[in-house]
Amino acid sequence: MNAAAPPLLTDHPLRAALNDEVHARPPEALTAPLAASFLALYAPDGDRALEWAHLAALAARHGVRVEGPPRSHLSLDLGPFRVRFERHSEFARYKFIVSGDTGAPFEHVALERVPADWVAGLGGRVMVATHIAIQKLAGPLPDPDGLATRHFDGHALIAAEVGEGAAVAMTDFRVRPDGFGRLLIFDRTLTPRQMGRMLQRLLEIDAYRMMALLALPVARELAPFLATCEAELKAITSALTGAREADEPALLERLTHLEASIESRIAGNDFRFSAAAAYYGLVQQRIGELREARIAGLQTFREFIERRLAPAMNTCRTMDRRQESLSTRAARANELLATRVDISHERQNQRLLESMDNRASLQLRLQTTVEGLSVAAVTYYAAGLVGYLAKALKAAGLHVDAELAVGISIPIIAAVTALGVSRVHRMVARSGH
Repeated sequence: MNAAAPPLLTDHPLRAALNDEVHARPPEALTAPLAASFLALYAPDGDRALEWAHLAALAARHGVRVEGPPRSHLSLDLGPFRVRFERHSEFARYKFIVSGDTGAPFEHVALERVPADWVAGLGGRVMVATHIAIQKLAGPLPDPDGLATRHFDGHALIAAEVGEGAAVAMTDFRVRPDGFGRLLIFDRTLTPRQMGRMLQRLLEIDAYRMMALLALPVARELAPFLATCEAELKAITSALTGAREADEPALLERLTHLEASIESRIAGNDFRFSAAAAYYGLVQQRIGELREARIAGLQTFREFIERRLAPAMNTCRTMDRRQESLSTRAARANELLATRVDISHERQNQRLLESMDNRASLQLRLQTTVEGLSVAAVTYYAAGLVGYLAKALKAAGLHVDAELAVGISIPIIAAVTALGVSRVHRMVARSGH
């Protein structure tokens, strides 16, 4: 009996893309003997459409049609050679493979089969260029010194048994006059898929190593800048301990400018340091996946890479932490100085308020004096009117003593005027509350 069909569900729009991500960039199945050429081209801002069109043009020359929008990887068999393309965020990788016996190692390289004008048209700058020779090994490993003399100009070899002895890989990590390095692999018992994965790991170690080292010049350039900033911050904080109130605005301006300079540098190099840490992690992971075993008298890949790369990455990590620490200290000093400036402003505001209170008190006393004079003036003019009124009544035949009437009215008028002013004051006070 068949199980009940599940209910119809709606897929997340990214389900297919995310599921296929684990299958992205599958390794090539490789069988010794063969020759390969590898290019890693730095092109973070490259035109992806032009890059894809260039690949399609190469395929078209060999009668193969490439359709669809640009993708992050492509593998094509073009007859005389196979090409594998992989696009990463900052660089693109090209691997050209020629299967079959091509003579002695590096006697003929795979890139010879690729049209030279097409190679010249590739976008980006070369970070890694390597010729690879993979040979079948049935007996004992040839003498490493002889191999170094014949194929690596006598340079010291970095070599190891990889895949728990299933193969031997060796290189000198040097760039020859033709602009290419060399990688020689002897296959003992690797399956084609294992050989493809092993070669991919070895090439990724070199590519990610170079990409990680892009941060080293940034770190070296950053060191004197940080030293200058640290000296400036020390000078500002030292001046801050004995600074007067009048000096604080100038110190705050210096500190703000310093903090802006630091943050600008961090914004400019934060991605480079973060990318270096990520690339370094990938290098360490790929080295671990080699499962190396030592060949007597030769450095392993882990020993060589860690000895050279680890100090460089430590320098980058130290510079990154140093600039972050400097930014934190500058921000803390800025907050302290801003607090001092705020306190100074509060003191200035307090003094201003005290001055305003003093002026208000003076104005109140002046107003009281003026009001006293106003009462006197009103009393004077009102008494004059009373005098005129008394004289008018006397002239009308009434027995009125004008001078006596004026004298009696003065205190009455003064009292009424003072009461009126006092009432006005109370009304104003109540309206203010």
